[in-house]
Amino acid sequence: MVKPKINYWIDVVMLIAFLITAITGIILFFMPSGPKSSLSSFLGVIKHTWSSWHQWLGIAMIILAIVHFLLHWKWFIVMTKNLFKRQI
Repeated sequence: MVKPKINYWIDVVMLIAFLITAITGIILFFMPSGPKSSLSSFLGVIKHTWSSWHQWLGIAMIILAIVHFLLHWKWFIVMTKNLFKRQI
């Protein structure tokens, strides 16, 4: 019963990290670029800070995806065996 709860919370946190990463990516895409662009801001937050949030949440998402995959390792092995089982 503990594993499903852990998986649920990992998925929730990964979804939140994904949404914030996507939003910060869109913000960064539309912010001006150039030598003085690090001083530009959106909602009172400078580009460098948006970029830091984007990068750190992306790293968190990668770590959470790896943990998610490891929690489903047995399922992955069983499904792989079933997909490549010889049909007689």
